[in-house]
Amino acid sequence: MTLLEPPFGHSEHEYLATYSYASSCLPDLSMIQTAAMPTPAADVDKPGSGSPDPKERMDTVLFARLQEILEYRALNALFQPIINMKSGEIIGYEGLIRGPSDSPLHSPLNLFKVARENNMTVAVEYLCRQIVLQRFAELKLPGKLFLNVSPECLLQPDVRHGETLDYIQDFGINPKRVIIELTESQPAYDYHLLRKAAMHYRNMGFQIAIDDLGEGFSSLRLWSELRPEYVKIDMHFIQGINKDPVKLQFVQSIQEIAEKTGTLVIAEGIETQAELLLIRDLGIDFGQGYHIARPNGSPARIIPSDVAKALAKSSIAIHPQECIAAPNGQTALRLLQSVPDVEPDTSNNAVYEIFEQDPDLQTVAVVSTGTPVGLITRASMIDRFARVYQRELYGKKPCTSFMDAHPLITDKDTSLQELSGLIVNSDRRHLFNGFIITDQGRFLGVGNSHDLMREITQMQLVAARYANPLTLLPGNVPINEHIDRLLQNRVRFCACYADLDHFKPFNDIHGYRKGDDAIQLTGQLLIENCDPELDFVGHIGGDDFIILFQSEDWEARCQSILQAFETAIAGHYPDDDRARGGYYAEDRQGNRVFHPLVSLSLGAVRVEPEQHSSSHQVASAAAEAKKQAKKTSGNTLFIDRRQALCSAPPAPNESVEPSNKQVVDPYDEKTAT
Repeated sequence: MTLLEPPFGHSEHEYLATYSYASSCLPDLSMIQTAAMPTPAADVDKPGSGSPDPKERMDTVLFARLQEILEYRALNALFQPIINMKSGEIIGYEGLIRGPSDSPLHSPLNLFKVARENNMTVAVEYLCRQIVLQRFAELKLPGKLFLNVSPECLLQPDVRHGETLDYIQDFGINPKRVIIELTESQPAYDYHLLRKAAMHYRNMGFQIAIDDLGEGFSSLRLWSELRPEYVKIDMHFIQGINKDPVKLQFVQSIQEIAEKTGTLVIAEGIETQAELLLIRDLGIDFGQGYHIARPNGSPARIIPSDVAKALAKSSIAIHPQECIAAPNGQTALRLLQSVPDVEPDTSNNAVYEIFEQDPDLQTVAVVSTGTPVGLITRASMIDRFARVYQRELYGKKPCTSFMDAHPLITDKDTSLQELSGLIVNSDRRHLFNGFIITDQGRFLGVGNSHDLMREITQMQLVAARYANPLTLLPGNVPINEHIDRLLQNRVRFCACYADLDHFKPFNDIHGYRKGDDAIQLTGQLLIENCDPELDFVGHIGGDDFIILFQSEDWEARCQSILQAFETAIAGHYPDDDRARGGYYAEDRQGNRVFHPLVSLSLGAVRVEPEQHSSSHQVASAAAEAKKQAKKTSGNTLFIDRRQALCSAPPAPNESVEPSNKQVVDPYDEKTAT
């Protein structure tokens, strides 16, 4: 991707574009300046008479400016660091480019658009490549150099093998330090030739990366075909990942595939600390983005201290609406698609005609007397027939010669969770080829991994969103999952159990709507007084909540919660009830009983690494602290200091309302303040 300085009012990311690393298919440097320039696009099909219209005049001007850029080498190289997400070490730089600042071709988008319109893409790409490589060598930057490459260039028929290697070595750069970063820009490629080209560059010492995974036309197919050493997740899925469960699920899925295939993952477009920490926690290998470092003509050799400090923190990121295990009610039948099926003796030509007649068809099943025996994918068929003489040799032969003879077959009653596990633990081709669905061994149809991922993601989102339909806060499963993540990462935290006192008579006397309002109020106050990037708020059920604090000032936050609750809950009572601190009502025996105003009890337990081994133990300790808090009337905070010897110091000059009580239990001695 190439970078430019955007005009006011536009994000810099809107102007990130790709230039190609045209190494082996490009002319000599002298050809750029001496070769005859092609006719500008504005002169093509020009009317025989009359002056040109404004668009034609602009095309002529842009063509002239493009010629000037090539003649005077008027491009600048920038470099953006890529870091190891665990250590913070810079492992390399992505080479970027921008045009002259005083030119309408300053934007790489415009630069390459004009180049394509005038059949000059190769020359422009060659100049970009030369400038980036030369500047990288001059700066003596450490680590690897990531160069964007268009697959179209790799597939040029007039490729000159070896020129790339010679040119890079002239600059003193070891090919093992260069990563060819492929960015797709069209819907389809000759994957057979692309694999050969990738193998050619690997043999010279280069490695391969796929850029903008998730953005293009067929990036998963490109991943499967080329088996790159790196994949870069498109910035769309990284920006706001801490607030979007769908993006989180997508990135988690990509990471799982990468781990299975031995591919290293780079997250692009990290712009906030919350995104940085979440990407780190997901186990993503590398990252880049403006929060780490902006592209620069003379980039830094180490990351900023605030980024290094954030990566070194033991705290973990908060997942957006923690994913809950999806219900087991959905089965493979939900994914069923009807596709044509053919007998094993059907010719390959006949199968090819079936694909030709339906451009959207991706799979044909091979079925013998109702029993599935194989799958043929569009990609496989077209790839085979695209090779020289393949159609002549195999066109009339049975389709079994082209089919996948060992497809993944599952029964219609298989749960989606079980099916997902089968795909993850089976050969990776099934992820791209799909699977056959049967009914007691009889062929029904097919399904694909894209639909499976969509269904599982949707179920997880629904389950997470309605874990508690009243407050929309995560319930017991995500609470336990988050505690487990804290324990596994050896993070110091505070588990704070929150419970309403005297809630039942309030709910019985004033009605469930008033009771629901009080519960929603409590949940909202807990959220408002917590750090959304560090602290997790969950709704256990009824009037019980839990806060998992990573904030160092958690004790002051608890006091703020109590003060805010005391003020807010008073608005749910008439003046006379507030004045006497409660209300009278008859019990079931008809006796007149006084009920205090609803108050909030907080029981806090500080958890040290390896102090507890399970979420159950943490929850039990917090529940016990809550019981101690409820023994004191009014809004109360109880801190069980027996659970840990170390704690964050209380906030200086802390002010507590008289009705708010803090009960501390240091080694069984209770002290009220």
